[in-house]
Amino acid sequence: MLARAAEAIASGGLNIEGFAEVDGILHVLTADPRQARLALEAAGLSAGGEREVVVVRIEDRSGAVAELFGRLASAGVNVRHTYVASGHRVVIAADEPDKALQVLQA
Repeated sequence: MLARAAEAIASGGLNIEGFAEVDGILHVLTADPRQARLALEAAGLSAGGEREVVVVRIEDRSGAVAELFGRLASAGVNVRHTYVASGHRVVIAADEPDKALQVLQA
């Protein structure tokens, strides 16, 4: 499935900036989620939906990720899933993405 999905998204002219498989569901980060969805559907693949995520650039150093998730936990932000994207970025799917972004920007 990953190869078919990657080929479909590439055929739509999009770069996959990050991806993860979580509980049998492929999560993909692209610059244009709508176009990615259309490309997947055109290839006969089911696109379950789009989800708002927070994408944060982090320092490449020991403890950076621990600090990031510690801040979210302290603020009571529930993280559904997370994965790494290109360019030292972390993708965070939280129950309250606006709150997560606010906590991380403070």
